[in-house]
Amino acid sequence: MTSNNLAGKKVVIIGGTAGIGLAAAVAAAELGAKVWAAGRTAAHIETAKKIANGRFQVRQADTHDAAALEALFKEVGTIDHLVSAAIGGERTLKPFLEQTEDQFKAAYDKLWGYAKVVRIGAPYLAKDGAITLVSGSPARKIRPAQSPLSCVGASVENLVRCLAVEMAPIRVNVVSPGTVETSMFDWMGAEKADKLKAMTATHLIKRAGTPEEVAAGILFVMQNGFVTGTTVDVDGGRILS
Repeated sequence: MTSNNLAGKKVVIIGGTAGIGLAAAVAAAELGAKVWAAGRTAAHIETAKKIANGRFQVRQADTHDAAALEALFKEVGTIDHLVSAAIGGERTLKPFLEQTEDQFKAAYDKLWGYAKVVRIGAPYLAKDGAITLVSGSPARKIRPAQSPLSCVGASVENLVRCLAVEMAPIRVNVVSPGTVETSMFDWMGAEKADKLKAMTATHLIKRAGTPEEVAAGILFVMQNGFVTGTTVDVDGGRILS
């Protein structure tokens, strides 16, 4: 069992004002970490501030805004754990041949954003620090019309393996969620619950996951000092179904 070694540690979570990132911020703060949660959307930032209620800091920063990232990292100083859970790009979910080149490229804004977070954040990492990124189960479980999700997720996972080799002893890991009930599905409206049930009907665990369940995977790789270059699946068995 991993003991709590986050007390007093400085944790920065980009994409930390909603969904999985916000759940990770809450969980880390509950374990005594000093947390900075950053996001780009004003509404999410305001909601995160209410949830934080003084337990952790909430800031505005986008994975593509170098100046905002630099300012945030300077404020924090030495970073023990750097997490990026930001979506970072637009995904066009339709068959590859029906997408324009620009639509397909847009999905890779997630990868470029993660790369910027790592490049700018690396000088601020503690010598025994860690980086955690978030990909997604389509990286290895492919469905029709998901090529942008799959390709960018696979790129993120391979980037993590490359970084783990190059940046050692800094640890670098990735958490891969399956279908998770977050605001990204709010566009479904009143049909959200039924559609999520249908989407997960063939999974080994026949329901959508929660942000808190994925956040537990993030905290696992943050706390376990013997884990690096690893993809941790928190997907209800989606990639096996």
